[in-house]
Amino acid sequence: MREHRATVGPAAVASAAGALVLHGLFLRPRMLTWGATSEEAARSYRGDELIPGADSGSTMAATLPAPPSKVWPWLVQMGCDRGGWYSWDRLDNGGRPSADRIVPEWQSLAVGQRLTSVPSGRAWFTVAVLVPERTLVLRDDTSVPSGRPFDPSNGRTPRAFVSSVWGFHLEPAGANTRLVVRTHGRGRPRVLTGPIDLLFWEPAHFVMQTRQFHNLRARLRRAVTGHPGRP
Repeated sequence: MREHRATVGPAAVASAAGALVLHGLFLRPRMLTWGATSEEAARSYRGDELIPGADSGSTMAATLPAPPSKVWPWLVQMGCDRGGWYSWDRLDNGGRPSADRIVPEWQSLAVGQRLTSVPSGRAWFTVAVLVPERTLVLRDDTSVPSGRPFDPSNGRTPRAFVSSVWGFHLEPAGANTRLVVRTHGRGRPRVLTGPIDLLFWEPAHFVMQTRQFHNLRARLRRAVTGHPGRP
């Protein structure tokens, strides 16, 4: 009985290579700078310096219909054990709806404070930079593949890890706010973390961040104008 073996023809290889080139040259750069101007994408932001030798990152932006003083309270109360993340709640908040109002007891925040990033509380962001109504930078240091957080300040870095910051930068834009979100990360070994970034984290961040922009805009529109907006 003849053994049948699957083969990959030249046309399939060429198609895959073409798709990778298309993604690398056109789709990926637009995805990583969605909504941002060329000047915003090229700038340095507070928090970038926390990850020396960064090998991954993105700069995305949106204009929100309220001044920074009205946007800031929504950002301050983020966290799985607080107001949620205003994104796809089934994916990042255990299905619990993110807050649709400002909650006074969630308005205190300090550098060094942990904001849980998963409903179980087993992972978190640490507040790294806090400038009221201007800058909020959250840091994440995670062992790979366990997903367990580690403390980089003790000098013991896992063999495989990802360290990153997720920064929210507010600029007045007339009566509105320009919200620029910068990610900056470094992973080791890069042969492992590079493909993970390309195939999973970058697309996932794009999907979640654009949803967060949408939901923040809807909440602010409702709060400022009384228009119900869309969830």
